[in-house]
Amino acid sequence: MKLPIIYEGDARLQTPSEPVEAITKKIQKLVLDMFETMYAAKGLGLAAVQVGVNKRLFVADLQRRGEKKHVLINPVIIERSGEQTTEEGCLSCPQLFGKVSRAMKVRVEAMGLDGKHVSLEAEGLLATVFQHETDHLDGILFLDRLEPAERARVERKRAESHQM
Repeated sequence: MKLPIIYEGDARLQTPSEPVEAITKKIQKLVLDMFETMYAAKGLGLAAVQVGVNKRLFVADLQRRGEKKHVLINPVIIERSGEQTTEEGCLSCPQLFGKVSRAMKVRVEAMGLDGKHVSLEAEGLLATVFQHETDHLDGILFLDRLEPAERARVERKRAESHQM
């Protein structure tokens, strides 16, 4: 079932998410619904908080890039290396895009949907998605990561689009 996505300005997006205590049928259904919602919105990742659920979990799938679907529950980024600056957008901030600097490679420890511990290494776009979604779980939007000049550029674009 497709879920409603909450948008920038909703206080829930600034609230750190609570850990998932157990993999229940409700959590399993949430994950399925989150994938459906993410695909319908043409996103690469979606955190539970973006659909109004205050739990530390996200889904990701780079689609057409040969990557597999990812479900990360209670993720923790334990290693970061390198640096990359890429243009990011967010399903909770429609039509806004900005350049964000993040680690090129990350190692994430989490629990999978089967309740087992997983350790994943990601680089490039997948590393960006993992960092972006983990930020959501900590109450941080990609807009909060913009350098001042880039933030000003994004805000100008936002103002221009509201005038049309």
